[in-house]
Amino acid sequence: MMVIRAACQVLQRRLTSTAAAARLSTAEALSHRNAVFSREQARQQGLYPRVEKIEVSMQGQGLDGTLLVMNRGMSTPLSCARHLTEYHVTNSVLALVDGELWPLHQPLTHSCTLTLLTFKDSDPTLVNEAYWRSCTALLGQVLETAFKDEFSVQLLSTPEVPVTSGAFLCDVVLDPHLDSWTPSEESLQSLTKGAQQLIMQDLAWEPLEVFPSVAQEVFLHSRYKQEEVQQKAAQNPKGTVMLYRCGDHVVLSGGPLVARTGLCSQYEVTALHNLGSGPWGLHRRAQGLSLPVQLQAHHTVWRKLRQRAEKLVEVQPPEDPTLPPAAAPSPSSPNQ
Repeated sequence: MMVIRAACQVLQRRLTSTAAAARLSTAEALSHRNAVFSREQARQQGLYPRVEKIEVSMQGQGLDGTLLVMNRGMSTPLSCARHLTEYHVTNSVLALVDGELWPLHQPLTHSCTLTLLTFKDSDPTLVNEAYWRSCTALLGQVLETAFKDEFSVQLLSTPEVPVTSGAFLCDVVLDPHLDSWTPSEESLQSLTKGAQQLIMQDLAWEPLEVFPSVAQEVFLHSRYKQEEVQQKAAQNPKGTVMLYRCGDHVVLSGGPLVARTGLCSQYEVTALHNLGSGPWGLHRRAQGLSLPVQLQAHHTVWRKLRQRAEKLVEVQPPEDPTLPPAAAPSPSSPNQ
């Protein structure tokens, strides 16, 4: 009986969640996400009711030996940059805290070593990966708010692709009423304009590490995102997931994002490919191209890069961890 009762409670919660999702417009869903994010952010800030000092030992060119005294649970790597020079404030993208990648707006919780990362570092691999990921988040934000409120937009999880792939990606399912819609060049330009407006606002990507229950409440409107929360939490040894807020838009991210939208410079939405029918509807792949503010390209070079970014970037689907690995054929077996 207890098992049956528990199953009924789970089913009731799912039905309630589905019913709530059906009642939410896009604007209401975004408002709900933002409200839950703010509430959890305030709760976490309340975990440090009194000021405690920590020591931050700066590392990097010209900074070795610099020691900053900061506030535990309040000061961020960006706070540390503000104690240095304007260059560090405007050019820092991410940080390393005791060797661990750390978002620039995430509070420091203990005495540590801190290295500020920029696009001009000798090895910008980690920064470039975060930048590409951030461009995807920006594209998702634009897609989710680009259509009339009565049209639903479902952002899907997109496997990360390297910068060398030529384009960043955002997989999406649009409202079924838009299944026959084919985006024109003007439509892509409109999406690009939406992204550029967010870039001009120089909005911060605010990080917030939360437990799955909080993230599932944030994405109450999206059954897909609730399942994705569970998947990402299962892959994290701490059992948590990372949320980021840009303006009033909250996203779920599999890795750190850069500090702010203003770090993007040249940014263009280049394509919206039809991937065919999937489990959530008609799957589409939006693609784009961008360069950070420190790395500009001549218009002739940009045109060639854009042509490449228009082509569909194919991604291998992730393997299902619940399935056993396929047996390798025996070398002596004949070819079929």
